[in-house]
Amino acid sequence: ATSMIGVCALLSCNSGTEQSAGTQPAEESQAVGQSGVQDDLSQKNVVQVAIGSKDHTTLVTAIQAAKLVDALSNAGPFTVFAPTNAAFDKLPAGTVDDLLKPENKGKLSDILGHHTYVGVIKTEQMTDGQNLGMVDGKNITIKMVNGKPTVNGTVNIIASVPASNGMVHVVDGVILP
Repeated sequence: ATSMIGVCALLSCNSGTEQSAGTQPAEESQAVGQSGVQDDLSQKNVVQVAIGSKDHTTLVTAIQAAKLVDALSNAGPFTVFAPTNAAFDKLPAGTVDDLLKPENKGKLSDILGHHTYVGVIKTEQMTDGQNLGMVDGKNITIKMVNGKPTVNGTVNIIASVPASNGMVHVVDGVILP
């Protein structure tokens, strides 16, 4: 239990200034989606975890372009395999810029959906050959490499961060459907 408190404290700390969680009139709070709810005290959701990471600015831009911020801020639970900026940089030149164009929102949503599993799966629950049905309707396969779980045998999980609505696994590659 102590380590969980430490994680919560680490994830919810701010720059040292006290902030109140501001109350809004009911009419006003109904006008914003789940991502607009102000809460500086609770554990961050999967989107807030990504937003708080300097290594995931490309992923956050993609989530915003695909208009998935509210969907991924909901109760979930979700397991998100979150590619780092370096993972996106491995794609052929121009791929990310092309996917961010408004006319490619559907394709971008499918790719992001291929990184999202409904439910929480921790690395210690992953087994060799395990298939996970992703939000896009396609499967990924967990393959154990040197005793560690990978996605499809090629994408490594380099860190895992619990979130209020699931789990974020930081990965070193983009998982293409």
